[in-house]
Amino acid sequence: MSLADSHCHLDHQQFHGDVEALLERAQAAGVEYFLTIGTADGPPVLDVAIRLAERFPNVWATVGVHPHDASKADARTFDELRALAKHPKVVAVGEIGLDYHYDFSPRAVQSEVFLEQMRIAREVSKPVIIHTREAWDDTLAVLTGPGVLHCFTGNADQARQAVDLGFHLGFGGVLTFPKSDAVREAARVVPEDRLLLETDCPYLAPVPFRGKRNEPAYTAHTARKLAEVRGVTEEEIARATTHNFRELFCLRGLKLNGYTGASDGPS
Repeated sequence: MSLADSHCHLDHQQFHGDVEALLERAQAAGVEYFLTIGTADGPPVLDVAIRLAERFPNVWATVGVHPHDASKADARTFDELRALAKHPKVVAVGEIGLDYHYDFSPRAVQSEVFLEQMRIAREVSKPVIIHTREAWDDTLAVLTGPGVLHCFTGNADQARQAVDLGFHLGFGGVLTFPKSDAVREAARVVPEDRLLLETDCPYLAPVPFRGKRNEPAYTAHTARKLAEVRGVTEEEIARATTHNFRELFCLRGLKLNGYTGASDGPS
C-alpha cells in the first residue's frame, strides 16, 4: 500500500533534527510521497521547503505566502515567488488564501496577496494549495482551479462547490475527530478522483494521537477512517489518493522504490 501526504510542514521547528527519522517512520507505515509546504515564517525567506525537497528524492515542495504573513509581502516577494515556482521540485503555489479567524494580516491585504499569488500560479501553470478559515464566501468568490482545498473542514454542499470549481479536497486528522460528522459527510460525497490525504503535521494529529505531535506516518490512520466513511478498502483509498496526488502535481510515471535517504548536503 502506497500513500501520499499531500500537505506537511517538514520545516517546522518540532521536526528539527528529526526529518530523516520522520520519513523512515512514514515509509514503514506505507507513506512514500510527501509535499512539504513552503510558507514557513513568511517573507523574506521563501525557499525553506525547496531546500528540504532537494535533500530527499520523494519529497516535493510548494512556495507561497500564508495569509497570516500577507503583511510581509511586497513586490520583491512576488518576483522571488515567480522565480522559485519554476524550480523542478516545486509542484504548487501555497498555502495561500484567507484566514478571518486570526486576522494576523488585514483582510484587504490578505485578499491582495492571495489574488497576486493565484496570478503567479497561472503564469507558471502550477496548482494552488488553498487555506481558508471562516472566509468561505470570500474565498469562493475568487477561487480558480486546479488546486487543493487543504485541511477541508466544510460540509457536503461546500465540498460540491469546491469540486465544481475544479478542486481536490485534502482530508486529514479532523476526519477522525468524534464531532466531525459534517466533514465525514463531505468525504462521502467527493468523487474518488478528487480525494487527497494529508496530515498538516505537526498539527491536527488524528485519533488515537490527538493532542500529540502529528507526523506523516499518521496518514495511514486517516486513510483507514476515509475507507470506513466511504465503505471501501484501505487499499482502494491508497490507490485512488496516491494516483490523484501524482496526477494533480504532474508526477506521472514517477518510479520510486520507497524512501532512499537524504542526498548529500547539510542537514
